[in-house]
This record gives sequence, C-alpha cells and structure tokens, in this order.
Amino acid sequence: MKSVEDMQRLIQEMEREDLKRAASTCERYIHDLYNYQSFPEKHWKRIKTTNILERVNKELKRRSRVVGAFPNERSLIRLAVAILIDINEEWLTGRRYLDMEESGL
Repeated sequence: MKSVEDMQRLIQEMEREDLKRAASTCERYIHDLYNYQSFPEKHWKRIKTTNILERVNKELKRRSRVVGAFPNERSLIRLAVAILIDINEEWLTGRRYLDMEESGL
C-alpha cells in the first residue's frame, strides 16, 4: 500500500467480499496507518517497523536473565530502569536511529 487511495480501494474490496469488520477497522485507522509519511521517505522503513522496540525488549530479557530470581519487584524495576537509561544514553551520544538534522526536521 503506497497511498491512502490504495487503502480506500482495499477497504471497498473487503466490503464487497463481506469482510465488513476488517474494512471498518482499516477505515477507522487509515490516517494513523499513514502517519509515517509525514517524515522524510528515507525514514519510512524504520518508522514502520517495531525493530527498535524488539531490540529493547531483547536487551531487557538478556540482562535480567543474568540475575535469575529477583528478591522483590522493586529490584526488578531498578534493573529495568538502569538498562533503559543505558540504552537512552547510547542513542543520545552514539548512533542515530533516525538522523533528523540531515532530513531538515
């Protein structure tokens, strides 16, 4: 799907094939589905995926497995927050997932 018009055609086709619930869902969220297009085209692929979220979850899982059993919920939360702070600092100072300066935004 490259455009809102393509999606509207798909919605009409789903309605003809009696997929009204799916068509209704697509119609309700059509503009949200294409929000990524307000960014520069070179960023679209990264915005449309959940890769960054999956990476964060994988890192949380990897580093919490080392501890094994946590004595209480607060210790788990402290570790998770420390990991998230590390990831955030790495993104702020190191590599860029989306380079907004280059895109003019």
